[in-house]
Amino acid sequence: MPQPRKSPAKIGWREQWLILSYYQRFEAFVAFVLTLVIALVIVVALYRLSSSVVTGLLFGALDPLEQRVFQTVFGEVLTLLIALEFNHTLQYVVRREQSIIQTRVVLLIALLAVSRKLIVFDLHDIEAPEMLGLAAITIALAGAYWLVRDRDDRAGTKSDDPVE
Repeated sequence: MPQPRKSPAKIGWREQWLILSYYQRFEAFVAFVLTLVIALVIVVALYRLSSSVVTGLLFGALDPLEQRVFQTVFGEVLTLLIALEFNHTLQYVVRREQSIIQTRVVLLIALLAVSRKLIVFDLHDIEAPEMLGLAAITIALAGAYWLVRDRDDRAGTKSDDPVE
């Protein structure tokens, strides 16, 4: 009697590696290297952010109540969060839970990046066309996200969206 086939979740990574095509192995390798590179960038950025904030606060050079300083620090924190989210997304590819990065996640990361831009820019330094452009990008990304989400909801696919 033949043995029942194991589900992909119960197969070890070595067994999964052996059944992958050469391109799937290449894709997983590239995603793994990108994960390491982004992790290194995150660690270095976190160190620099932490050291500049701590030394600035200790020596009084950084006033957290000043709007410009707050925007700069908050912008750097959001940049780190965007990098973390992107790295988390790559983990799906490395673990072979998804073969490619999902459109919904890319749209959410893009919305985070635009939100970061809206938070860090100074209203006194921006021209009307630039603000209109950011508004158009935000509306386009939100509309695309809504369409993708609506399509996924109608198709009955499970969402791993942290917002839901």
